[in-house]
Formats: sequence, C-alpha cells, structure tokens
Amino acid sequence: MLPRSRAESGRSGHERDLPQGGWTCGVDEAGRGPLAGPVFAAAVILDPQAPIEGLRDSKQLSAARREALAAQVRERALAWSVASATVAEIDALNILQATMLAMRRAIQALDPQPALARIDGNRAPEGLGCAVQTLVRGDALDPAISAASILAKVARDEVLRSLHARWPAWRFDLHKGYPTAAHLALLREHGACPEHRRSFAPVRAVLARERPE
Repeated sequence: MLPRSRAESGRSGHERDLPQGGWTCGVDEAGRGPLAGPVFAAAVILDPQAPIEGLRDSKQLSAARREALAAQVRERALAWSVASATVAEIDALNILQATMLAMRRAIQALDPQPALARIDGNRAPEGLGCAVQTLVRGDALDPAISAASILAKVARDEVLRSLHARWPAWRFDLHKGYPTAAHLALLREHGACPEHRRSFAPVRAVLARERPE
C-alpha cells in the first residue's frame, strides 16, 4: 500500500489523562537523499516515566534493531506520528520544502500538541504554532529526535519494500532508492519508473536521454 501524504499517529493507553500543554517533541526525517520514493518525517513525545534504552541515530543501528526500537517507541511514547510528502510534492516543491511539509504534517498530527518542537538539523518548518529549536546532529544527541529518526526510517524502508513489489526491476528493496552504484546502473538500464523523483539530476539525465531528438 503506497503512503498517503497525511500522518499516521498513535498514543499510549495512559495518555488520555495527560495535560494538554508543556510537551516537547523530537522531529527528524528520512529519505532526503534518495532518487525515488517519498520523504518521511516523524515526531515523538517521549514518556519520562517509560525510558527506552538504546535510542540513537537510526543510521547507526541495524535494520533489526531499528525495528525493535520502533516497536518500543510506538508502545511507550506519550505520542508519536509519522508523515510523508509524495514524489509529486517533492518534484513540485523541491526536496527541502517537501521535507518541511512532511515535518509539519508529523508535528501537527500529534495529540497532545507540543509546546516545543526540537528538530534535527538547522532548518525548521514555518507555521507550527509552537516554539521551535533546531539541533545539528540532534539524532545523536536528543533521545526524542533519535526516536523520531528511527520511526521515520522504519516507515520509509517499509514503503520502499512495497515499491519493490510493484517495480521489481529497480530493486528498491536493496538500495531503498538511494543513489548507489547498483541503483544508478538499473536506472540507466531500465529508465525511470513513476516513483523516481524527476527533479533529481540523475533521473533528469535518464529522462533527457530517452526523449527523441
């Protein structure tokens, strides 16, 4: 099933009695660099009474460990959400603005809404309705941002595996859309599929080659 642009979100069972103010969420993205597939973002409000051991930048974890930690985050966090921006939105807006859109969707889907959003990197979406703090290397420094990076990465990898089932020639299950040597070779061999980002230079080059003179 292909991703929708809106957010998926969840809350732990005890959250219904929490006050509605004062929470801080961590926010991170996954999938800015690939040549194909949506870009994802996640937002997480951790529960200080239910710590999760081993949270760190998702890129430092094995796939199995990410999956295990993602399950714990969904179970123990006070609130979480995962959102995406589609390939069409990436091509229309550019990858930076599409990433900001996915982050905004993830934050706005949280219940309760945070008073502060701590965002990995040095750029933040506008119009969030809460205070914002950016943190370079936040996915390695802030547990809530680490949790968000894990949820976003796990969600995106799942979608890329589903894209492989639809477009097996491009082997999205192996490279997850990133511009690896294998992916670039397959792109040159087969051309671009509908899930490739037309605004990215390697895809543009292949499409230009395919156009008749």
